[in-house]
Amino acid sequence: MEGSRLLVTICTYNERENIATLVPEIRAQFPIADVLVIDDSSPDGTADAVRQMQVHDPHVLLLLRTEKAGLGAATLAGFQHGMQLGYDFLINMDADWSHPPALLPQLWGAMSDADVAIASRYVPGGAIEGWSWKRHFMSRGVNVYSHLLLGLKPRDCSGAYRCYRAAKLREIDFTRFRSRGYAFQEELLYRCIRVGCRVREVPYTFVDRAIGQSKINVKEIVRALWNIACLGMDRLRGVPVRAKTSPPAAAT
Repeated sequence: MEGSRLLVTICTYNERENIATLVPEIRAQFPIADVLVIDDSSPDGTADAVRQMQVHDPHVLLLLRTEKAGLGAATLAGFQHGMQLGYDFLINMDADWSHPPALLPQLWGAMSDADVAIASRYVPGGAIEGWSWKRHFMSRGVNVYSHLLLGLKPRDCSGAYRCYRAAKLREIDFTRFRSRGYAFQEELLYRCIRVGCRVREVPYTFVDRAIGQSKINVKEIVRALWNIACLGMDRLRGVPVRAKTSPPAAAT
């Protein structure tokens, strides 16, 4: 994998305080990668914080979107942007420090014999800190739900901290994605596996955010369950997932 181009993507909305410390730490822990922040026009000035970093570090990139359209939509836009720029591997992580930058070299190392590497909370050696029993129940339940409806085998289907081989992502029809919110991770994993991706899980400890508030709510949970159910119906009907042409232009 020597000579490969790597891009770390981070979706943000009102994460100025977190992003100001996270991006420099990513660059320190994983200097071989560029960092792309996909910001949905945060009113707290997240994009301005990224622009200030760009003055001193040309490896920090910004994709500014005109509206808040959901985490999944922002992630897709970042991936499409990265593929258009010719990156070979894309690593997605959250902006709230729940995904430790120190794990980046391990995720990258797992790609030697994989097409998707998942930072997993649910394999031996993985753990979660700072969650209530309700959060644990919800996360475990969504994983079981995804296993049953989508036939997924990985233990952690809902985590966002992953590395992808761009060549395999290009095989996916991005126009067929149903989810724009919190079911996006399960849907993307389902589509990756359907195009033949080899998956590896790397254990890590998830630590709940210390700064800012989670964006998830009851409405998002219900929408996520519905999207997974619809995707399960697509699976039963044999709806194709492969792209007929190259991925469309990055969304705004």
